[in-house]
Amino acid sequence: MKCARCLLQLQCLRLVGQSAGSAAQYGAVLQSASSRQHSTPHYTQHQVLRLFHGSPACAKSRPVPADFINEHDEKRNKSLVTHDDLFEQVAKEVKTKATFNKVVDVFTKRDVRRRGHVEFIYAALKKMPEFGVARDLAVYNKLLDVFPKEVFVPRNFIQRMFNHYPRQQECAVQLLEQMENYGVIPNIETKVLLVQIFGEKCHPMRKYQRIMYWFPKFKHINPFPVPKQLPVDPVDLARFTLTRIANDLDSEVTVYQLPCTDITESGEQMTLPHIVGIQSPSQMEQLANHNPSRPVFVEGPFPLWLRKTCLYYYILRADPTPPDEKAEEPYDPERCFDYPLQLQLDLDRDFGDDESFSVEDLDEGPVFAMCMTSQGDQATLNQWISGLQQSNPILGQVPTLFRLDAGPKELQGAAETESSHHRRPDPEIQREPEEECEVIVEEEPRRSQGMKQ
Repeated sequence: MKCARCLLQLQCLRLVGQSAGSAAQYGAVLQSASSRQHSTPHYTQHQVLRLFHGSPACAKSRPVPADFINEHDEKRNKSLVTHDDLFEQVAKEVKTKATFNKVVDVFTKRDVRRRGHVEFIYAALKKMPEFGVARDLAVYNKLLDVFPKEVFVPRNFIQRMFNHYPRQQECAVQLLEQMENYGVIPNIETKVLLVQIFGEKCHPMRKYQRIMYWFPKFKHINPFPVPKQLPVDPVDLARFTLTRIANDLDSEVTVYQLPCTDITESGEQMTLPHIVGIQSPSQMEQLANHNPSRPVFVEGPFPLWLRKTCLYYYILRADPTPPDEKAEEPYDPERCFDYPLQLQLDLDRDFGDDESFSVEDLDEGPVFAMCMTSQGDQATLNQWISGLQQSNPILGQVPTLFRLDAGPKELQGAAETESSHHRRPDPEIQREPEEECEVIVEEEPRRSQGMKQ
Protein backbone atom coordinates (compact mmCIF):
# COMPACT_ATOMS: atom_id res chain seq x y z
CA MET A 1 0.00 0.00 0.00
CA LYS A 2 2.80 2.40 0.82
CA CYS A 3 4.47 1.78 -2.56
CA ALA A 4 1.21 2.45 -4.38
CA ARG A 5 0.72 5.68 -2.47
CA CYS A 6 4.22 6.87 -3.29
CA LEU A 7 3.83 6.17 -7.00
CA LEU A 8 0.49 7.93 -7.11
CA GLN A 9 1.94 10.93 -5.28
CA LEU A 10 4.89 11.19 -7.67
CA GLN A 11 2.57 10.95 -10.70
CA CYS A 12 0.35 13.70 -9.44
CA LEU A 13 3.27 15.95 -8.57
CA ARG A 14 4.84 15.50 -12.03
CA LEU A 15 1.64 16.41 -13.85
CA VAL A 16 0.56 19.37 -11.76
CA GLY A 17 3.91 21.14 -11.14
CA GLN A 18 5.81 22.82 -8.39
CA SER A 19 3.10 25.19 -7.14
CA ALA A 20 2.45 25.11 -3.42
CA GLY A 21 -1.29 25.44 -3.73
CA SER A 22 -1.48 22.45 -6.06
CA ALA A 23 0.73 20.41 -3.71
CA ALA A 24 -1.58 21.14 -0.81
CA GLN A 25 -4.60 20.17 -2.88
CA TYR A 26 -3.08 16.86 -3.93
CA GLY A 27 -1.92 16.22 -0.35
CA ALA A 28 -5.51 16.48 0.78
CA VAL A 29 -6.55 14.11 -1.96
CA LEU A 30 -3.91 11.58 -0.91
CA GLN A 31 -4.91 11.94 2.74
CA SER A 32 -8.53 11.27 1.89
CA ALA A 33 -7.50 8.27 -0.23
CA SER A 34 -5.58 6.77 2.73
CA SER A 35 -8.60 6.85 5.01
CA ARG A 36 -10.65 3.66 5.16
CA GLN A 37 -14.03 5.19 5.79
CA HIS A 38 -16.80 3.54 3.77
CA SER A 39 -18.67 6.75 3.23
CA THR A 40 -16.10 8.39 0.87
CA PRO A 41 -14.39 5.75 -1.33
CA HIS A 42 -16.33 6.59 -4.49
CA TYR A 43 -15.54 10.29 -4.21
CA THR A 44 -11.80 9.86 -3.73
CA GLN A 45 -11.51 7.32 -6.52
CA HIS A 46 -13.39 9.62 -8.86
CA GLN A 47 -11.09 12.53 -8.07
CA VAL A 48 -7.92 10.51 -8.62
CA LEU A 49 -9.05 8.99 -11.92
CA ARG A 50 -10.26 12.32 -13.25
CA LEU A 51 -6.91 13.94 -12.61
CA PHE A 52 -4.94 10.95 -13.87
CA HIS A 53 -6.86 10.62 -17.15
CA GLY A 54 -7.19 14.30 -17.79
CA SER A 55 -3.49 15.13 -17.69
CA PRO A 56 -2.44 13.26 -20.89
CA ALA A 57 -5.13 15.08 -22.83
CA CYS A 58 -3.64 18.37 -21.80
CA ALA A 59 -0.22 17.19 -22.87
CA LYS A 60 -1.51 16.13 -26.32
CA SER A 61 -3.27 19.41 -26.91
CA ARG A 62 -0.08 21.41 -26.73
CA PRO A 63 0.30 23.73 -29.75
CA VAL A 64 2.71 22.55 -32.44
CA PRO A 65 5.12 25.19 -33.77
CA ALA A 66 4.29 26.48 -37.25
CA ASP A 67 7.79 25.69 -38.50
CA PHE A 68 7.22 21.96 -38.16
CA ILE A 69 3.89 22.16 -40.02
CA ASN A 70 5.44 24.02 -42.95
CA GLU A 71 8.29 21.54 -43.16
CA HIS A 72 5.81 18.65 -43.28
CA ASP A 73 3.82 20.29 -46.13
CA GLU A 74 6.99 21.00 -48.07
CA LYS A 75 8.09 17.39 -47.79
CA ARG A 76 4.70 16.23 -49.02
CA ASN A 77 4.76 18.58 -52.04
CA LYS A 78 8.29 17.54 -52.90
CA SER A 79 7.32 13.86 -52.83
CA LEU A 80 4.79 14.41 -55.62
CA VAL A 81 7.34 15.72 -58.11
CA THR A 82 10.33 13.71 -57.02
CA HIS A 83 10.14 11.22 -59.87
CA ASP A 84 9.78 13.87 -62.61
CA ASP A 85 12.71 15.76 -61.16
CA LEU A 86 14.74 12.56 -61.11
CA PHE A 87 14.36 12.16 -64.88
CA GLU A 88 15.24 15.81 -65.45
CA GLN A 89 18.29 15.74 -63.19
CA VAL A 90 19.82 12.63 -64.72
CA ALA A 91 19.10 13.60 -68.34
CA LYS A 92 19.95 17.29 -68.35
CA GLU A 93 21.81 17.30 -71.66
CA VAL A 94 20.90 14.18 -73.65
CA LYS A 95 17.74 12.07 -73.38
CA THR A 96 18.57 8.60 -74.62
CA LYS A 97 17.81 5.00 -73.76
CA ALA A 98 20.96 4.75 -71.63
CA THR A 99 19.96 7.71 -69.45
CA PHE A 100 16.42 6.34 -69.08
CA ASN A 101 17.76 2.97 -67.91
CA LYS A 102 20.08 4.80 -65.54
CA VAL A 103 17.11 6.52 -63.87
CA VAL A 104 15.33 3.18 -63.46
CA ASP A 105 18.45 1.63 -61.92
CA VAL A 106 18.81 4.54 -59.50
CA PHE A 107 15.25 4.06 -58.29
CA THR A 108 15.48 0.29 -57.87
CA LYS A 109 18.74 0.50 -55.92
CA ARG A 110 17.62 3.34 -53.68
CA ASP A 111 15.09 1.30 -51.68
CA VAL A 112 14.78 -2.45 -51.34
CA ARG A 113 11.05 -2.21 -50.60
CA ARG A 114 10.48 -0.11 -53.76
CA ARG A 115 8.37 2.50 -52.00
CA GLY A 116 6.54 4.74 -54.48
CA HIS A 117 7.00 2.32 -57.39
CA VAL A 118 3.51 3.03 -58.78
CA GLU A 119 4.12 6.78 -59.02
CA PHE A 120 7.55 6.16 -60.52
CA ILE A 121 6.15 3.86 -63.24
CA TYR A 122 3.46 6.40 -64.17
CA ALA A 123 6.10 9.14 -64.42
CA ALA A 124 8.34 6.86 -66.51
CA LEU A 125 5.50 6.05 -68.93
CA LYS A 126 4.92 9.76 -69.44
CA LYS A 127 8.61 10.42 -70.10
CA MET A 128 9.19 7.53 -72.52
CA PRO A 129 8.34 9.44 -75.75
CA GLU A 130 10.76 12.20 -74.76
CA PHE A 131 13.60 9.69 -74.38
CA GLY A 132 12.71 7.87 -77.63
CA VAL A 133 12.01 4.50 -75.96
CA ALA A 134 8.23 4.36 -76.47
CA ARG A 135 8.62 1.40 -78.89
CA ASP A 136 11.36 -0.48 -77.00
CA LEU A 137 10.18 -3.77 -75.51
CA ALA A 138 13.25 -4.13 -73.27
CA VAL A 139 12.44 -0.85 -71.52
CA TYR A 140 8.86 -1.94 -70.82
CA ASN A 141 10.13 -5.18 -69.29
CA LYS A 142 12.57 -3.16 -67.19
CA LEU A 143 9.70 -1.06 -65.86
CA LEU A 144 7.73 -4.20 -65.00
CA ASP A 145 10.76 -5.42 -63.08
CA VAL A 146 10.37 -2.41 -60.76
CA PHE A 147 7.33 -4.05 -59.12
CA PRO A 148 8.13 -6.08 -55.98
CA LYS A 149 7.96 -9.81 -56.66
CA GLU A 150 5.50 -12.23 -55.00
CA VAL A 151 3.95 -9.48 -52.87
CA PHE A 152 0.76 -8.86 -54.83
CA VAL A 153 0.00 -12.51 -55.61
CA PRO A 154 -3.41 -13.50 -54.13
CA ARG A 155 -3.18 -16.30 -51.56
CA ASN A 156 -6.79 -17.54 -51.75
CA PHE A 157 -9.87 -17.28 -53.91
CA ILE A 158 -11.35 -14.45 -51.83
CA GLN A 159 -8.38 -12.15 -52.52
CA ARG A 160 -8.52 -13.12 -56.16
CA MET A 161 -12.24 -12.40 -56.31
CA PHE A 162 -11.97 -8.94 -54.70
CA ASN A 163 -9.21 -7.63 -57.01
CA HIS A 164 -6.14 -8.00 -54.82
CA TYR A 165 -4.04 -4.77 -54.79
CA PRO A 166 -6.14 -2.91 -57.40
CA ARG A 167 -3.85 0.13 -57.63
CA GLN A 168 -0.83 -1.94 -58.63
CA GLN A 169 -2.86 -4.01 -61.10
CA GLU A 170 -4.24 -0.87 -62.72
CA CYS A 171 -0.72 0.49 -63.10
CA ALA A 172 0.42 -2.70 -64.85
CA VAL A 173 -2.63 -2.61 -67.15
CA GLN A 174 -1.79 1.00 -68.05
CA LEU A 175 1.73 -0.07 -68.97
CA LEU A 176 0.37 -2.82 -71.24
CA GLU A 177 -2.08 -0.39 -72.84
CA GLN A 178 0.76 1.96 -73.74
CA MET A 179 2.56 -0.97 -75.34
CA GLU A 180 -0.62 -1.68 -77.30
CA ASN A 181 -0.93 1.94 -78.46
CA TYR A 182 2.61 1.96 -79.80
CA GLY A 183 2.29 -1.47 -81.42
CA VAL A 184 4.78 -3.26 -79.15
CA ILE A 185 4.12 -7.00 -78.85
CA PRO A 186 5.06 -8.54 -75.47
CA ASN A 187 7.35 -11.56 -75.27
CA ILE A 188 7.77 -14.49 -72.91
CA GLU A 189 9.80 -12.35 -70.50
CA THR A 190 6.81 -10.05 -70.05
CA LYS A 191 4.63 -13.03 -69.17
CA VAL A 192 7.12 -14.38 -66.62
CA LEU A 193 7.35 -10.98 -64.93
CA LEU A 194 3.56 -10.67 -64.71
CA VAL A 195 3.26 -14.15 -63.18
CA GLN A 196 5.95 -13.37 -60.61
CA ILE A 197 4.34 -10.07 -59.67
CA PHE A 198 0.56 -10.73 -59.77
CA GLY A 199 0.12 -14.44 -60.35
CA GLU A 200 -1.64 -16.22 -63.20
CA LYS A 201 -5.17 -15.04 -62.32
CA CYS A 202 -5.11 -11.23 -62.52
CA HIS A 203 -6.18 -8.36 -64.74
CA PRO A 204 -2.70 -7.63 -66.19
CA MET A 205 -2.37 -11.29 -67.18
CA ARG A 206 -5.73 -11.17 -68.92
CA LYS A 207 -4.68 -8.02 -70.78
CA TYR A 208 -1.48 -9.78 -71.85
CA GLN A 209 -3.45 -12.74 -73.21
CA ARG A 210 -5.74 -10.49 -75.24
CA ILE A 211 -2.80 -8.63 -76.75
CA MET A 212 -1.11 -11.88 -77.70
CA TYR A 213 -4.33 -13.13 -79.30
CA TRP A 214 -5.13 -10.09 -81.49
CA PHE A 215 -1.76 -8.55 -82.33
CA PRO A 216 -0.38 -11.45 -84.39
CA LYS A 217 -3.62 -11.48 -86.40
CA PHE A 218 -3.41 -7.80 -87.34
CA LYS A 219 0.37 -7.49 -87.62
CA HIS A 220 0.59 -8.31 -91.34
CA ILE A 221 -2.99 -7.57 -92.37
CA ASN A 222 -2.10 -4.33 -94.20
CA PRO A 223 -1.00 -5.15 -97.78
CA PHE A 224 0.77 -1.79 -98.05
CA PRO A 225 2.55 -1.34 -94.71
CA VAL A 226 4.27 1.89 -93.77
CA PRO A 227 7.82 1.37 -92.48
CA LYS A 228 8.49 2.42 -88.90
CA GLN A 229 11.46 4.52 -89.97
CA LEU A 230 10.58 6.81 -92.87
CA PRO A 231 13.29 8.01 -95.26
CA VAL A 232 15.12 11.08 -94.03
CA ASP A 233 15.97 12.43 -97.50
CA PRO A 234 13.01 14.56 -98.73
CA VAL A 235 13.45 13.29 -102.30
CA ASP A 236 13.31 9.65 -101.23
CA LEU A 237 10.34 10.40 -98.97
CA ALA A 238 8.49 12.12 -101.83
CA ARG A 239 9.26 9.19 -104.16
CA PHE A 240 7.95 6.71 -101.59
CA THR A 241 4.79 8.77 -100.98
CA LEU A 242 3.90 9.25 -104.65
CA THR A 243 4.45 5.54 -105.26
CA ARG A 244 1.87 4.73 -102.58
CA ILE A 245 -0.68 7.19 -103.99
CA ALA A 246 -0.42 6.04 -107.61
CA ASN A 247 -2.54 3.05 -108.60
CA ASP A 248 -0.55 1.96 -111.62
CA LEU A 249 2.56 -0.20 -111.41
CA ASP A 250 3.80 1.30 -114.68
CA SER A 251 3.97 4.80 -113.23
CA GLU A 252 7.31 6.57 -113.54
CA VAL A 253 8.76 8.80 -110.84
CA THR A 254 10.65 11.82 -112.17
CA VAL A 255 12.89 14.15 -110.17
CA TYR A 256 12.66 17.55 -111.82
CA GLN A 257 14.81 19.43 -109.32
CA LEU A 258 17.01 18.43 -106.38
CA PRO A 259 17.18 20.59 -103.26
CA CYS A 260 20.20 22.87 -103.33
CA THR A 261 21.43 26.25 -102.16
CA ASP A 262 22.42 28.95 -104.63
CA ILE A 263 23.86 32.46 -104.26
CA THR A 264 22.37 35.19 -106.41
CA GLU A 265 24.21 38.04 -108.08
CA SER A 266 23.34 40.38 -105.23
CA GLY A 267 24.95 37.98 -102.74
CA GLU A 268 21.76 36.65 -101.20
CA GLN A 269 21.51 32.97 -100.38
CA MET A 270 18.58 31.24 -102.06
CA THR A 271 17.40 27.67 -101.34
CA LEU A 272 15.86 25.81 -104.24
CA PRO A 273 13.14 23.28 -103.29
CA HIS A 274 12.91 19.73 -104.54
CA ILE A 275 10.32 18.83 -107.19
CA VAL A 276 9.32 15.17 -107.64
CA GLY A 277 6.49 14.09 -109.94
CA ILE A 278 4.82 10.87 -111.05
CA GLN A 279 2.83 9.99 -114.17
CA SER A 280 1.65 6.73 -115.73
CA PRO A 281 1.39 5.86 -119.46
CA SER A 282 -2.42 5.84 -119.26
CA GLN A 283 -2.38 9.38 -117.84
CA MET A 284 -0.09 10.51 -120.63
CA GLU A 285 -2.52 9.03 -123.14
CA GLN A 286 -5.48 10.82 -121.59
CA LEU A 287 -3.59 14.10 -121.57
CA ALA A 288 -2.63 13.66 -125.24
CA ASN A 289 -6.34 13.20 -126.14
CA HIS A 290 -7.40 16.21 -124.11
CA ASN A 291 -9.19 19.04 -125.92
CA PRO A 292 -6.72 21.99 -126.14
CA SER A 293 -9.55 24.50 -125.82
CA ARG A 294 -10.41 23.28 -122.32
CA PRO A 295 -7.96 24.34 -119.58
CA VAL A 296 -6.24 22.13 -117.03
CA PHE A 297 -5.89 22.98 -113.35
CA VAL A 298 -3.08 22.72 -110.80
CA GLU A 299 -4.70 22.18 -107.40
CA GLY A 300 -3.39 21.71 -103.91
CA PRO A 301 -1.90 21.32 -101.46
CA PHE A 302 -3.58 18.12 -100.24
CA PRO A 303 -2.35 16.69 -96.90
CA LEU A 304 -1.15 13.12 -96.52
CA TRP A 305 -0.11 11.56 -93.21
CA LEU A 306 2.56 8.88 -92.98
CA ARG A 307 2.63 7.94 -89.29
CA LYS A 308 3.45 11.26 -87.58
CA THR A 309 4.76 13.04 -90.69
CA CYS A 310 2.42 15.28 -92.69
CA LEU A 311 3.23 15.72 -96.39
CA TYR A 312 1.56 17.76 -99.13
CA TYR A 313 1.08 16.96 -102.80
CA TYR A 314 -0.35 18.70 -105.87
CA ILE A 315 -2.29 17.36 -108.84
CA LEU A 316 -2.81 18.31 -112.46
CA ARG A 317 -6.43 17.67 -113.44
CA ALA A 318 -9.19 18.75 -115.78
CA ASP A 319 -12.94 19.20 -115.55
CA PRO A 320 -15.19 16.25 -116.36
CA THR A 321 -15.81 15.68 -120.04
CA PRO A 322 -19.26 16.90 -121.14
CA PRO A 323 -21.68 14.09 -122.07
CA ASP A 324 -21.95 15.27 -125.69
CA GLU A 325 -18.16 15.01 -126.12
CA LYS A 326 -17.81 11.52 -124.66
CA ALA A 327 -17.00 8.87 -127.23
CA GLU A 328 -17.51 5.20 -126.51
CA GLU A 329 -14.38 3.23 -127.19
CA PRO A 330 -14.82 -0.03 -129.06
CA TYR A 331 -14.56 -3.14 -126.95
CA ASP A 332 -11.37 -5.13 -127.47
CA PRO A 333 -12.07 -8.83 -126.74
CA GLU A 334 -8.36 -9.65 -126.67
CA ARG A 335 -7.53 -7.11 -124.02
CA CYS A 336 -7.94 -9.61 -121.21
CA PHE A 337 -8.30 -13.37 -121.62
CA ASP A 338 -8.53 -14.28 -117.93
CA TYR A 339 -11.37 -11.99 -116.93
CA PRO A 340 -14.00 -11.01 -119.54
CA LEU A 341 -14.68 -7.29 -119.64
CA GLN A 342 -18.10 -7.64 -121.25
CA LEU A 343 -20.87 -10.20 -120.87
CA GLN A 344 -23.83 -10.73 -123.17
CA LEU A 345 -26.33 -12.92 -121.35
CA ASP A 346 -29.93 -13.42 -122.39
CA LEU A 347 -31.66 -14.39 -119.17
CA ASP A 348 -35.38 -14.72 -118.66
CA ARG A 349 -36.88 -12.17 -116.30
CA ASP A 350 -39.78 -12.72 -113.97
CA PHE A 351 -42.54 -10.17 -113.45
CA GLY A 352 -41.31 -9.64 -109.90
CA ASP A 353 -37.81 -8.64 -110.94
CA ASP A 354 -37.12 -4.95 -110.50
CA GLU A 355 -34.84 -3.76 -113.24
CA SER A 356 -34.96 -0.10 -112.23
CA PHE A 357 -32.05 0.93 -110.02
CA SER A 358 -30.08 4.12 -109.50
CA VAL A 359 -26.31 4.43 -109.21
CA GLU A 360 -24.78 7.71 -108.10
CA ASP A 361 -21.93 8.19 -110.52
CA LEU A 362 -19.83 11.24 -109.67
CA ASP A 363 -17.25 12.14 -112.27
CA GLU A 364 -14.57 14.40 -110.79
CA GLY A 365 -12.54 14.63 -113.92
CA PRO A 366 -9.28 12.97 -114.95
CA VAL A 367 -6.03 13.42 -113.03
CA PHE A 368 -3.05 13.69 -115.39
CA ALA A 369 -0.09 13.91 -112.98
CA MET A 370 0.96 14.46 -109.36
CA CYS A 371 3.94 16.09 -107.72
CA MET A 372 5.43 16.88 -104.32
CA THR A 373 7.57 19.85 -103.43
CA SER A 374 8.77 21.58 -100.30
CA GLN A 375 7.64 25.00 -101.53
CA GLY A 376 4.20 25.13 -103.12
CA ASP A 377 4.23 28.55 -104.76
CA GLN A 378 3.31 29.31 -108.35
CA ALA A 379 6.91 29.71 -109.55
CA THR A 380 7.88 26.25 -108.27
CA LEU A 381 4.82 24.60 -109.81
CA ASN A 382 5.59 26.37 -113.09
CA GLN A 383 8.88 24.46 -113.18
CA TRP A 384 6.94 21.22 -112.70
CA ILE A 385 4.60 22.03 -115.62
CA SER A 386 7.60 22.98 -117.76
CA GLY A 387 9.20 19.62 -116.97
CA LEU A 388 5.99 17.80 -117.93
CA GLN A 389 6.05 19.45 -121.37
CA GLN A 390 8.99 17.30 -122.41
CA SER A 391 6.90 14.13 -122.24
CA ASN A 392 3.53 15.88 -122.85
CA PRO A 393 3.90 18.43 -125.68
CA ILE A 394 0.19 19.26 -125.59
CA LEU A 395 0.76 21.28 -122.39
CA GLY A 396 2.32 23.97 -124.57
CA GLN A 397 -1.10 24.48 -126.22
CA VAL A 398 -3.42 24.04 -123.24
CA PRO A 399 -3.99 26.95 -120.83
CA THR A 400 -3.10 26.15 -117.22
CA LEU A 401 -4.96 27.58 -114.23
CA PHE A 402 -3.58 27.52 -110.67
CA ARG A 403 -6.02 26.86 -107.85
CA LEU A 404 -3.76 26.97 -104.82
CA ASP A 405 -4.65 27.17 -101.17
CA ALA A 406 -2.43 28.38 -98.34
CA GLY A 407 0.52 26.00 -98.19
CA PRO A 408 2.42 24.91 -95.06
CA LYS A 409 5.24 27.43 -95.61
CA GLU A 410 2.77 30.30 -95.95
CA LEU A 411 0.92 29.33 -92.80
CA GLN A 412 4.19 29.09 -90.88
CA GLY A 413 5.25 32.53 -92.11
CA ALA A 414 1.91 34.01 -91.11
CA ALA A 415 2.23 32.60 -87.61
CA GLU A 416 5.71 34.07 -87.17
CA THR A 417 4.82 37.55 -88.45
CA GLU A 418 1.24 38.29 -87.48
CA SER A 419 1.29 41.80 -88.86
CA SER A 420 2.36 40.85 -92.39
CA HIS A 421 -0.02 38.93 -94.63
CA HIS A 422 1.29 35.73 -96.18
CA ARG A 423 1.66 35.74 -99.92
CA ARG A 424 -1.09 33.81 -101.64
CA PRO A 425 -1.67 33.58 -105.38
CA ASP A 426 -5.04 34.32 -106.89
CA PRO A 427 -7.56 31.47 -106.97
CA GLU A 428 -7.28 31.16 -110.71
CA ILE A 429 -4.25 32.54 -112.49
CA GLN A 430 -4.05 31.69 -116.13
CA ARG A 431 -0.70 30.49 -117.44
CA GLU A 432 -0.12 31.16 -121.09
CA PRO A 433 1.32 28.36 -123.23
CA GLU A 434 5.09 28.56 -123.29
CA GLU A 435 7.86 26.92 -125.15
CA GLU A 436 9.64 23.89 -123.84
CA CYS A 437 12.56 24.67 -121.51
CA GLU A 438 15.53 22.53 -120.63
CA VAL A 439 15.29 20.66 -117.34
CA ILE A 440 17.13 17.71 -115.93
CA VAL A 441 14.77 14.76 -115.79
CA GLU A 442 15.59 11.55 -114.00
CA GLU A 443 13.13 8.80 -114.81
CA GLU A 444 12.76 5.70 -112.72
CA PRO A 445 10.41 2.98 -113.92
CA ARG A 446 8.17 1.83 -111.12
CA ARG A 447 7.94 -1.74 -112.34
CA SER A 448 11.51 -2.35 -111.18
CA GLN A 449 10.40 -1.81 -107.60
CA GLY A 450 8.27 -4.94 -107.63
CA MET A 451 5.14 -4.99 -105.54
CA LYS A 452 3.63 -1.87 -104.04
CA GLN A 453 5.44 -1.06 -100.79
